[in-house]
Amino acid sequence: MKKSSLSQCETCAYYDITDPDGEMECTVSLDEDEVISLTSYEKSSCPYYKFYDEYKLVQKQN
Repeated sequence: MKKSSLSQCETCAYYDITDPDGEMECTVSLDEDEVISLTSYEKSSCPYYKFYDEYKLVQKQN
């Protein structure tokens, strides 16, 4: 599912490169009802947003 607003998407754990051209999109696995619900969502924040902090992951490895 592609996202048009990148305000929070760039820091989301589900926003990832999905094709060889380097295009990024939301990779949340949704069923048909969830897609309809998300596209008609009136609020500015995504209900599936999950902050991704790569530095926190590196700290755990050390």
